[in-house]
Parts: sequence; C-alpha cells; structure tokens
Amino acid sequence: MNTEIKNAVAVLKAGGLILYPTDTVWGIGCDATNPEAVEKIFKLKKREDSKALICLVADDRMLKKYVKKIPEAAYSIFDIHEEPITIIYDEPQNLAPNLIAEDNTIAIRIPDDEFCFQLSRKCNGAIVSTSANISGYPTPKSFKEIAPDILKGVDYVVNLPHEKKNTKPSSIIKLSNSGIVKVIRK
Repeated sequence: MNTEIKNAVAVLKAGGLILYPTDTVWGIGCDATNPEAVEKIFKLKKREDSKALICLVADDRMLKKYVKKIPEAAYSIFDIHEEPITIIYDEPQNLAPNLIAEDNTIAIRIPDDEFCFQLSRKCNGAIVSTSANISGYPTPKSFKEIAPDILKGVDYVVNLPHEKKNTKPSSIIKLSNSGIVKVIRK
C-alpha cells in the first residue's frame, strides 16, 4: 500500500487525476486546492461545473483547514454514524474556487478507510472524490464496471484490490451554521 500512496501522491501534487478505491465506491480524485486539476475532473466526467464535488480529508483537524466554522452537530454525527457520511458545510476556505458550490458550501467526508486516510495525510490536504463515471451514467459498483473513457482519462490507477466491500455512495447531510439540518441523500 505504501508504494501506491507514494505514486498517487506524486500524481496529485503534479496536478494529475487518480482513480482510487474509497470507503464507498471507486473515485476520481485530484488535489482539492488545484483549480486546473478540478477542471480536468469536470471535463472527464462531462459534468457541469455548477454541480459540486465531494472532498475527503484525513480527520477533523484537517477539516478545520477547509471550513471556517464546523457546527457542533458535525462532531456528534462523526461519533454516531456507522455508514459513510458526507457533510455539506457553509463557508469553505483554502480550496479551489471551482470546487465550491454556488451557495458557498462544500461537501466533505472523513473516510473510514486506511488508504484514503494515508493518502490525505501524505498529501497534507483535501482530495476530491467523485464517483468514477461519466455524469448521468450509473455509479460503477465494481472496478470492472468503470468505463474505458474514465480509465484512459486519469493519470494513475491505484493498484489495490478491485473489489470493494461498499458499493453505494455516502449519505449526504447539509449542516448550516444557522442550525438547519437537511438530508440530501440517504
């Protein structure tokens, strides 16, 4: 796994795209602070850049680097939620501008996955994580379902076991600083 992390980090730091297993589905990733790399993902997925992407961070300490104010409810959710959960936060900071949603929010997940944790730690930052599919097509449930265009469009494919235990995207909850909680995806 160390070699794969080292190779993936080199590609991310050079502004490239990786295809990697996450705690949910296979994802396309890039450095979340690099607007050119984020733009490459939108082009590869043939996705409108008005549709926000999710980021992964290693832990809540790293989360503070990218969100001005973390609502207290987020910490409770981290503690009690057993399934992968992505939280949409108000007032993102230190991220590529084209990664931030039109309503000035950002979706971030702290994955329960050793590879993702180490990757984020070694990059010392947030990594984009979007499903490995062309926009409008189903999310691949396994590596073998990933479209050839996606495989050819990334700079590096992480060579870890191709069968994932989790085959569905994370739940998404929007937590506003005003205390409003909204379930976006179960």
